[in-house]
Amino acid sequence: MTDQPQQPPQDMSEDELRAAYEAQLEQQLRQLRVEDVVVQTIVTFVNLGGRRAGLAPGTEDERDPAQLRMAIEGARALLPLVEADLGPDGTAIRDAISQLQIAYAQLAGGAPAAGSPPAPEPPEPGQPGPAQSSGRLWVPGQ
Repeated sequence: MTDQPQQPPQDMSEDELRAAYEAQLEQQLRQLRVEDVVVQTIVTFVNLGGRRAGLAPGTEDERDPAQLRMAIEGARALLPLVEADLGPDGTAIRDAISQLQIAYAQLAGGAPAAGSPPAPEPPEPGQPGPAQSSGRLWVPGQ
């Protein structure tokens, strides 16, 4: 059996063609694994994110930080589901997501995302930071 759809015979009725198409679709769905769909979705998010970041030549006018952020978050949410099965491809996908995150930070101008809490002020030099002053940070010798 080939993966290429066969030319429909001219003497088949519309119902026969529909039944043949549904049988072929059913066969494809039996062979399809959820992991494959998750990986393909991640790759789609990465590719679309690259366009929304304006990284691909000729896509500079497609820049959209909100869409880029959604693509990044979608890919990051799905990656843990299949990362163990990806082997070396997992590193490449994670690197691509990191590149999108860098592009997002540059596109957004370093501004925090809507709904994000403001970044804490850095402590004065020589003063303990927030984790240490709260007692949650163990510091050797103290």
